Amino acid sequence: MTGTLLRRIDQARLAIMLLTRIPAGRLREPVPSLAQARWAFPLVGLIVGTILWAVLHGAMAVGLGPLPAALIGLGAATLATGGLHHDGLADVADGIGGGKDREDRLRIMRDSRIGSYGALALILAVFASAAALAEIADGLSLAAAVLVAVWSRQAMLAALILLPPARPDGLGRGAAGQAGSVWAAGLVLSVVLAAVAGWPGLWILAAGAGAAFGTAALARRRLGGQTGDVLGAVQLATEVTGWLVLSAW
Repeated sequence: MTGTLLRRIDQARLAIMLLTRIPAGRLREPVPSLAQARWAFPLVGLIVGTILWAVLHGAMAVGLGPLPAALIGLGAATLATGGLHHDGLADVADGIGGGKDREDRLRIMRDSRIGSYGALALILAVFASAAALAEIADGLSLAAAVLVAVWSRQAMLAALILLPPARPDGLGRGAAGQAGSVWAAGLVLSVVLAAVAGWPGLWILAAGAGAAFGTAALARRRLGGQTGDVLGAVQLATEVTGWLVLSAW
């Protein structure tokens, strides 16, 4: 029992190391694989969502308006993740927008430079998130903020499992494998948070699932499956949708 718990803790710590820049200590041998750690991807949202909510409300508590506070909260969350998902969204936008075929799109996505499609995608995502958060800043509950962060990472996990890897290497290949009970932790946590958040929580689940499905379907059609960049794009598309849903409620 103790050994199983320690392995689960190490797997969760690996997920934190992979999806954030938050220190998580040294892992014990044998180090878990990415496929073993993927169940904990949604749990990382607990940390990121709490950071965003705390910084947003802290900024407003010292007198900042809703929009500056929203931008600072988003900035804090982005610093926590190292902009990992934003980078994925930009690469996918550049690849799908600029590539003439599947191989060319995947090649463009390997390029570390951001093109016009990627820049526009990032601008729209950040502005949409900031505008939506500014609308709801006063009344944003911790449960709703954490739900958006957790559910968007659950969507990323779903894309990882359900889409075939588009490349023979990289995160998409390394974390692929049979699903098993990998869904359980994030799904249970999301349902609990949605229940606490009330009706807006249910709409976050529904609309976020739609955004994730649309992004994943586009990646399947244009790229042949998922890559690490695709997973980042799915996460961010689902997250932005969550903020928009809350602002419309």
